[in-house]
Amino acid sequence: MKKTIAITAAFLLSCSAMSMVSNAAETEQTSVYVTISDSEGKLAAVQEKIDVTDIDNDGALTINDALYIAHEELFDGGAAAGYKSSVGQWGLGLDKLWGTENGGSYGYYVNAVASNGLADPVSDGDYVDAFVYTDTEAWSDSYSWFDERDKEAEKGSEVTLTLSRAAFGENYTPLTLPVEGAKITINGEATDFVTDAEGKVTFTVDKAGKNIISASADDVNLVPPAAVINVEGEEEPEVTTTTTTTTAVATTTTTTKKAAASSPKTGDKGIGAIAALLGVSAAAFAVSRKHED
Repeated sequence: MKKTIAITAAFLLSCSAMSMVSNAAETEQTSVYVTISDSEGKLAAVQEKIDVTDIDNDGALTINDALYIAHEELFDGGAAAGYKSSVGQWGLGLDKLWGTENGGSYGYYVNAVASNGLADPVSDGDYVDAFVYTDTEAWSDSYSWFDERDKEAEKGSEVTLTLSRAAFGENYTPLTLPVEGAKITINGEATDFVTDAEGKVTFTVDKAGKNIISASADDVNLVPPAAVINVEGEEEPEVTTTTTTTTAVATTTTTTKKAAASSPKTGDKGIGAIAALLGVSAAAFAVSRKHED
């Protein structure tokens, strides 16, 4: 009898140890790349590498963990000032993103796929896009993305990307549409490069180092897409212009630095609202709560 009890106890301890190892593996630190668009439709963070840990202690590495840590590291005042999530009717949802509280009008995607909710898991190397809706009346924000997120290129060489956006067809079937006529920006500056009917665009990048590519369109309210083109060579320093004025009384020196280009962002609310009506996903429900109110 004692022998049986001892064997049983050993088995239970073994199972417990295996469970602990399994849970540890599931919550092991991983890295994702986070892009966030703010309430003005501007890129606030572009593919920032975030080392994700189980911040909310739910036993998994999730979108919520990634976004919380991203705000903790990147937002002025940390997550306490810029980010908030809570459990509501549709599960864990967003209450504040990049310092904006708008009643739940946010979107979040992983690898350009709409998420079911903040509790969705993330894996090493994932791209997490989150955005604040800029249009909280007609919900016209349209989530968009490039077919490639990170490329290496030589200075002055041609780069080709394809821009797509999320939409719905008949019977609210999810669609991926090419974005025609979108104007490309490089490091926040407008260019003459425009996407064709297939959403493709070929352009050149002349600045060594990290280049942030985004786009805007006149006929579609795009959530700004983002791609990073890394050009071989040393990153070029900021342009500094110094003007010295001398008078009989004093000498005044004025220095002007060219501001760094702002980052890009992503989003789409109308789609979330439709998906909510269809019961497509809890995430869509969360995105559409403001619309339903």
